[in-house]
Amino acid sequence: MGWEIGYDTNWHRDIGYGVPSICDHPGCGAEIHRGLAHVCGGEPYGGDRGCGLYFCAAHLRLHERLPQLCCRCSPRVRTPFTPTADLPAWIEHKLTDESWTAWRAEHPEFAVEHSRKITP
Repeated sequence: MGWEIGYDTNWHRDIGYGVPSICDHPGCGAEIHRGLAHVCGGEPYGGDRGCGLYFCAAHLRLHERLPQLCCRCSPRVRTPFTPTADLPAWIEHKLTDESWTAWRAEHPEFAVEHSRKITP
């Protein structure tokens, strides 16, 4: 099974190393992807310990016996950060790329909602 593109039902957004994104740490702005290398908890949805959000290397803490965790999940004292929005380039890709044609037909509300945001 590949992890290029999937869907996170907890955070209601696309995930995988094929999904370009911005670090979920507030104000960071680092460009990353939503693959396993960047997920808090080291597994989709965050595994048993993480929040399942995505961070650049500067905002993930590596541990000897724990998975990679963000500063809110290590040491589990705060609620998760608010996830960053999808990049406009990713939304445009989903709205226009031929590979998403069948998906768009099944989710017409996505086009209605996001076309307004992309179109000048």
